[in-house]
Amino acid sequence: QVQLVESGGGLVQAGGSLRVSCAASGRTFSTYSMGWFRQAPGKEREFVAAISPSGRNLYYADSVKGRFTISRDNAKNTMYLQMNSLKPEDTAVYYCAADYSGVIRTVVVVYDYWGQGTQVTVSS
Repeated sequence: QVQLVESGGGLVQAGGSLRVSCAASGRTFSTYSMGWFRQAPGKEREFVAAISPSGRNLYYADSVKGRFTISRDNAKNTMYLQMNSLKPEDTAVYYCAADYSGVIRTVVVVYDYWGQGTQVTVSS
């Protein structure tokens, strides 16, 4: 069992930066691949970024490539999403998720555990 808690969301102006964190419980964090997803009002949850258990392999959605950076610190059981050059269309609830397979995947339904989400709002 893995419990995930996101933090660090907030309100930021367009062009600004924000870092959201995902703290995980349990001793097996380093064996899970992890992902960030987001959901805007009236839209489906969508993939943002994913990271392999070791942190060596990363994958991003085209919409955030070059602006967002995913990372993890297995010693701290924590994953991060650094968001730069934010746009109003990045406004959403951001969720972290854990995938027991250890493989980087982008599909919502394959992830085993989810956090409660943190709101990120980008004003124009």
